[in-house]
Amino acid sequence: MTQLDARPGAGDTGDTAPAGGMRAKGLRGNSVGLMGSAVIGVSTVAPVYCLTSTLGSTAGEVGVQMPAVFLAGFLPMLLVAFAYRELNKDMPDSGTSFTWTVKAFGPRVGWMCGWGLVIATIIVLSNLAGVATSYFWLLAGEVTGSDAVAALDDNKAVHIVTCLALIAVATVISYRGMTATKVLQYALVALQLVVLGVFVVMAFGKAGSPEFPTSAEFSWSWLNPFAVQSFAAFTAGLSLSIFMYWGWDACLTANEETSGSSRTPGRAALIAMVVLVGSYLATGVAAQMVVGSGDQGLGLANPETSDNVFAALAGPVMGPALGILLFLAVLASAAASLQTTFIPVARTVLAMSTYEALPASYARVHPRFRTPGRATVTAGVATAVFYTVMTLVSEHVLVDTIYALGLMICFYYALTAFACVWYFRAELLRSGRDLLFKGLFPVVGGVLLAAVFAKTLVDMWDPAYGSGSSVLGVGSVFVIGVGLLALGLVIMAVMRRRSPAFFRGEVLTRSTPALVAQD
Repeated sequence: MTQLDARPGAGDTGDTAPAGGMRAKGLRGNSVGLMGSAVIGVSTVAPVYCLTSTLGSTAGEVGVQMPAVFLAGFLPMLLVAFAYRELNKDMPDSGTSFTWTVKAFGPRVGWMCGWGLVIATIIVLSNLAGVATSYFWLLAGEVTGSDAVAALDDNKAVHIVTCLALIAVATVISYRGMTATKVLQYALVALQLVVLGVFVVMAFGKAGSPEFPTSAEFSWSWLNPFAVQSFAAFTAGLSLSIFMYWGWDACLTANEETSGSSRTPGRAALIAMVVLVGSYLATGVAAQMVVGSGDQGLGLANPETSDNVFAALAGPVMGPALGILLFLAVLASAAASLQTTFIPVARTVLAMSTYEALPASYARVHPRFRTPGRATVTAGVATAVFYTVMTLVSEHVLVDTIYALGLMICFYYALTAFACVWYFRAELLRSGRDLLFKGLFPVVGGVLLAAVFAKTLVDMWDPAYGSGSSVLGVGSVFVIGVGLLALGLVIMAVMRRRSPAFFRGEVLTRSTPALVAQD
């Protein structure tokens, strides 16, 4: 048993505890480098999956200004990424948003921030598993040339069983540790980006040809967010755009397992963000040029195809043979993200348990794989139960749950951004760099996300938002989103009785001294 060094950077090597008075958790240090960390960030976002599911919806909201909205969504995420980088330099802890907001605002706000991340991740995991299942059977049908095989996805029992199998496989891979995760992710992310690049090149080449009568000629006005017809349309598109970037912070939740834990994860996050915005802009512009953003034919906003754009464009743009590669890329994107998305939820739960905000059993780390085994398995089981119940109850409920996801994302990202400003408030005037990266950039990013949160909350009240279903005249998306956050308040109240020391601020505060490492 040794006293830990509380200096910034003290946790950069081996298995020592991170800096800032945090506890060591037994995770395997130096498992991931800069490139591996950036790959995990890109993979968790699942760019090909995000594009196929949101290109059409975004075009339907903002028309040809879709690329501009992609840029607008990138701005608050980039500003928040600077907050993550600065906080991680000072406190490289796997709890990230939870740990940082506890240190800045106290245990109750921090607990709810951690809950927002956990519940958002469970929702995404269930959706990713569903998409991966659908594309598994779609790809199988394409390969075998059998419509009957592809139609198996419409069989609810087959769909659920396949989905549960994929969740189980992803859980096992995550359970075995960061090294297994990293090797698989290199291949899956490379496949996504290469196939996406081929699609972009072929779309540019075919734009304006007679076989694509809805083609549109490129205009720089597509990059002007002020050209969107209404503020309501802009915020709806912005909410979708923010969802498309969500997940890059997975590389920061692995900071205790990363080489150079105080610096590498922050750099990896910024690399991931640049890769994502480049991919989204190139694909959005190329798709809009080749088929347009209208609601007729292959137009991106056609309601018959807008929820799965690549399924409609794969064959026409890439041809039958290469089109199968695009199906494979969507499957790989969803499957890869399904697997890496276990990283943030498991490590957040591990941190919350380590600091006594959740039951101590979730702080157990597998002695061989050095992973939060119990937390990983629990996340897998929760995802499987959530998706099964939602699918059996109603497809509309499942869809509305996905719409409610944006509320969770804006909630915990905004809190983290504000936590950065408050935590470093005494340092903001020390230099111009500190003022920008610890103050101005995070606060602007936080305000933007808080505004989207508020506007989305108002819009969700309308039953027309989402699937159109309602509960006592209130939109079901509002009920689900607010209900899930309220559930966190209930669980927090229970934990206050079980772990009074944490909620009295005796375990983790801004002034917490270096704690004793675990043997």
